[in-house]
Amino acid sequence: MKSHTRALQHSNKSNVTEIACQKAIEVLMHCAKKTGFYASGLPGGYEATWARDSMITGLGVASLSVVSRKFDAISQKLKTAFLKSIQLLSQNQSKHGQIPNAVGSYNTERRSDVTFNSIDSTLWYLVGQQVFAESYKDKSLLKKYKRNIESAFTWLEYQDPNEDSLLVQQPTMDWEDAFPHKYGRVINTEALYYGVLKMYGKNKQAEHLKKVVNGEIEKYLSLYDSKLGYYRPWAWKSHGPKEKEQESWFDTLGNLLAIVTGLATPKIANKILNYIDKSKINRPYPCKAIYPPIRKGDKEWHSYFDACEAREAYHYLNAGIWPMIGGFYVVVLVKMKKFDKAQKELELLAKANSLGRPLDQLEHSSTFERLGVKGEWQFHEWLDGKTGKLEGSSSPYQAWSAGAYLYAADCLKSRKVLYFS
Repeated sequence: MKSHTRALQHSNKSNVTEIACQKAIEVLMHCAKKTGFYASGLPGGYEATWARDSMITGLGVASLSVVSRKFDAISQKLKTAFLKSIQLLSQNQSKHGQIPNAVGSYNTERRSDVTFNSIDSTLWYLVGQQVFAESYKDKSLLKKYKRNIESAFTWLEYQDPNEDSLLVQQPTMDWEDAFPHKYGRVINTEALYYGVLKMYGKNKQAEHLKKVVNGEIEKYLSLYDSKLGYYRPWAWKSHGPKEKEQESWFDTLGNLLAIVTGLATPKIANKILNYIDKSKINRPYPCKAIYPPIRKGDKEWHSYFDACEAREAYHYLNAGIWPMIGGFYVVVLVKMKKFDKAQKELELLAKANSLGRPLDQLEHSSTFERLGVKGEWQFHEWLDGKTGKLEGSSSPYQAWSAGAYLYAADCLKSRKVLYFS
């Protein structure tokens, strides 16, 4: 907490949100490698390129050029890392069209430097391609990797066993890859798919998906629940009126992405925001990953949850606070034209990112000190969902924590949602 206090004292001399932007750029300079963006920028962290992490990071990097028109050496290095990430993912695409989950020798237990088994990696790759082209006014990657993009869409189309134009996934096949257990039609995936379809001009298919997910047609496939006031995290088959494969906890990122991409109608969007406020999902910092936490003994509990930090309520993915999600929350507030609230939440998000552990508590302290790392502004992966403190193995210098912050800040400056029109 001492480092947090120092950060806040510093913020009295300047705007904390502007300080956070500069600190976010510093973090991303550590994450920018020759092959693309690593998920985290320090030794001992996630030293590989994840599709979702690098493309979410790209949202923030690209928005720098849109809002500030910066093209200095720093901006150029970050742009190059974004480009290299897209190239690396393209070059390692599977023969069936699936984009890798991650590329790199991050874990010695892995049998391959290229891992798959993820549905949102392909979706985020397609988002990243369009973001790069739009922000830098450069369609060279879209042209160079035209066949890769077409192959990615083909792979996605085969993730539709019910032939209803909605994507279906197996358990742990998206960013929540260790917790909770979800499968079938998943709101995080459907929201991203809707956004991708719109980005690539597949409007007829997108509008059909929107009507189905929102329950306007084919209601048995809907994910929106008017009684809950938000989208269910996932649903699959119904075995009668009382036996349905579905759950009801609130998936924060999935619901936020539904608003960002335009899948959610304004009425649904307002209900989602009301639920976030009522349940304090945005406190003490934005935002908790899920709500409420799942506890041992709950029907949603699975024994393998004990193997990760989500076994404890308000830790990790189990209602822990993820600053990356907080970035998308601010973007949603901008979309809903709640600019004053967006500013307040951005300030809270900046304070969350200002937290850090003293270097003597970190494993590679001497190396970190040499790299200029301080005991503050560490842009961690997650925080305790109740106290807002750093807990467990939360990793510092997270690319998507920094990238999502920059994206949120730049959307607020622009007073509009960038890229997802």
